[in-house]
Amino acid sequence: MNEQAIQISMGDIQLDGDLTVPDRVSAVVLFAHGSGSSRHSPRNKHVAHTLQARGFATLLLDLLTPHEEAVDERTAQFRFDIAMLSDRLVAAIDWIGAYPATASLPVCLFGASTGAAAALVAAARRPKAVRAVVSRGGRPDMAGGALSEVRSPTLLIVGSLDTEVLRLNQAAMAQMRADVSLELVHGATHLFEEPGTLDVVARLAGGWFDECLRRRLGFSHAGAE
Repeated sequence: MNEQAIQISMGDIQLDGDLTVPDRVSAVVLFAHGSGSSRHSPRNKHVAHTLQARGFATLLLDLLTPHEEAVDERTAQFRFDIAMLSDRLVAAIDWIGAYPATASLPVCLFGASTGAAAALVAAARRPKAVRAVVSRGGRPDMAGGALSEVRSPTLLIVGSLDTEVLRLNQAAMAQMRADVSLELVHGATHLFEEPGTLDVVARLAGGWFDECLRRRLGFSHAGAE
């Protein structure tokens, strides 16, 4: 397992990330965190560790600079700026395609909350690079017109008790033309804080990524079930 801190340059800013590449790897999963969170999100790290055990590289990325995070904590100025966040995810997808340790790997996206909307916009903008998308408690509705342009197979995971977000996900599904599926995690609320619910999310995400890679590339990696 190779773990390293990385930086992605975008103009005059740099985004910090944590890249982990298992010894045997089939794809890289780029995480897009939700409102007010960061690459240190314990929920995303939990899912990332499970995916690493299945043979996926993971890139946990801060979508805001430290200065922007400080401003956002006071004003919430950036957390709903889907256009800006998706620009940064696109830059990260391009970085993955150029970085030696990941250049040969397919890319999958895992987005949470507003990060899911940014992930879907990025997938629409990089249809050849992004092989699959998973949304955890996401706001795909905030992707707007990009929903109909997404070509990557997409799994929407929602807590059964997160009723308003469930409604928004169902409405977003109706606008999508890609292969899209909705999975409910029973007994879970928006943050999946209930015991065992994040394990279900990780299992569903790993299974979706495995299936999409098999379907698209005709192979399964050593960690597939």
